[in-house]
Amino acid sequence: MGKRKAGHGFSEVPEDLLVVGPGFRLADIDTSSTPGFSGSKSDGEALLTQRDTHLAGLQERLFAEGKGGGTRSLLLILQAMDTAGKGGTISHVVGVVDVQGVQLAAFKSPTDEEKQHDFLWRVEKQLPKPGMLGCFDRSHYEDVLIHRVHGWADETELERRYSAIQDFEARLHASGTEIIKVMLHISKDEQGRRLAARLDDPTKYWKYNPGDLAERKLWDSYMEAYQIAIERTSTPYAPWYVIPADSKWYARLVVQELLVAALERMDPQWPAPAFDIEEQKALLAAT
Repeated sequence: MGKRKAGHGFSEVPEDLLVVGPGFRLADIDTSSTPGFSGSKSDGEALLTQRDTHLAGLQERLFAEGKGGGTRSLLLILQAMDTAGKGGTISHVVGVVDVQGVQLAAFKSPTDEEKQHDFLWRVEKQLPKPGMLGCFDRSHYEDVLIHRVHGWADETELERRYSAIQDFEARLHASGTEIIKVMLHISKDEQGRRLAARLDDPTKYWKYNPGDLAERKLWDSYMEAYQIAIERTSTPYAPWYVIPADSKWYARLVVQELLVAALERMDPQWPAPAFDIEEQKALLAAT
């Protein structure tokens, strides 16, 4: 995928190392690993902070380009099992850029109105506008993952949805939206530890949902659903990246690098002024 040189603590650029390719098997991924990064947790956290300014600068250029009439945008799609770190990734990575240029959408269970439309209807309404960094906390992929696991859609309907997703994302890409799709991949054991930690901390009770235990029992079915969805929908214009996420710091670092890589490829430009600079300097001096 990428043409960047390795660096910033990585022996290989994450967009090459973690992109889904032929023969991909979710079961082969070691969720506790930190591919391409040999540093410690403290090294990773320090690097994350160091790279904040670069990411924010690139995002500001994209925002400015949009204000100047540009049509491009960037969309980060985060998918994961419960407790995998979507919220923390948004806070520690997306949260460092100018909030004026961010559109965040969290997709929960569809409303009665949304159920009256095709599954992509509510997603279309949340797409990033020109110049914006869009971030989906869950997404249209819920409509193939949960529906497969619970049997709410048959195989024919699921295949229709995979095709519809490919067409939808191809159209987005053609219209100028760069798409980054990330699965934060944790182990069942790690999820158990994180759920237990929530029950031990009064400040985390609000994060705990008893319903998560019912979904936890369906872990293997969810892994199968992810495998199929990723195989069916990872494309050159909207590739999937599966990030080992037992180490939160590593997952955040990789998402940051994926955003940086995408923005560097886009190379957004500062817009030209719509006024005469010298004239405005003279008018300003006269005030």
